[in-house]
Amino acid sequence: MLALVAAVAYGVSDFVGGVASRRVSALRVVIVSYPISAVVVLALAPIVGGTITTGGVIWGIVSGLAAGVAVWWFYLALAEGPMSIVSPVTAVVVAGLPVIVGLAMGERPGVVAMTGITVALIAVVLVSRESPDDTAGEVSARTLRFTKRVALLTVGSGVAFGLTFIALHRIGDEGGLWPLVLSRASATLVVWAVALAAHQFSAPRGRPLRLAIYVSVLDVVANAAMLYAFHGGLLSLVSVIGALYPAATVLLAMVMLGERVGRLQQAGMLLALAAVAMISI
Repeated sequence: MLALVAAVAYGVSDFVGGVASRRVSALRVVIVSYPISAVVVLALAPIVGGTITTGGVIWGIVSGLAAGVAVWWFYLALAEGPMSIVSPVTAVVVAGLPVIVGLAMGERPGVVAMTGITVALIAVVLVSRESPDDTAGEVSARTLRFTKRVALLTVGSGVAFGLTFIALHRIGDEGGLWPLVLSRASATLVVWAVALAAHQFSAPRGRPLRLAIYVSVLDVVANAAMLYAFHGGLLSLVSVIGALYPAATVLLAMVMLGERVGRLQQAGMLLALAAVAMISI
């Protein structure tokens, strides 16, 4: 299933980006990964073919702008608020908004699929919770609070991420990868503007730069898979599977970095597998 491929690619991309962000700021990673992904898609678009349409142009740009804003606000929320609240709240908005919009548009998944959606929403919240580790005391000592500003940034980033999925769904199937070119280009403009304003417009070097290149390739895979998954699937079903990407990130952190995973996160990963199975029936 293409939506599951997208979820895995999104999750691996977040893991690789997170590793890179331990050496340089996340913003410096995306100012490189986004334009490279735009170039990669631009190279592939003529091979894939397709016709550039007005709808494809508009929704492609909307998806890119939304993605750029989502990343910006999400990182601000993480910098100012507690991750244990910011991450799951953002995740449930990302997963829930497209479902609500899809149902409002008249989509009516079957009983098993609707149960799968409910299970997936619970899984997203559980998997996205912060893992307990030896630095918990240091984090709590920073007294990060879920203030009104952090709440607005958190919900806003979730809405923007959700809008990215909705816009990808609105792109027709006749445009090939051309709408994705516009999406990555517009996202690049957003993160470049933010980086310039924050005085962080400096490309990483060495290993972080290599990781940023890997992120760009994974970004192309994830978004292309979501785009084509939406061509033949319901917004409410495809988007909620795509939103299960934190499970892949947590699993890689556990296996590759030896990070401890709490019981709630473990339960969330099991629920994620069950949700995919129910939605795929």
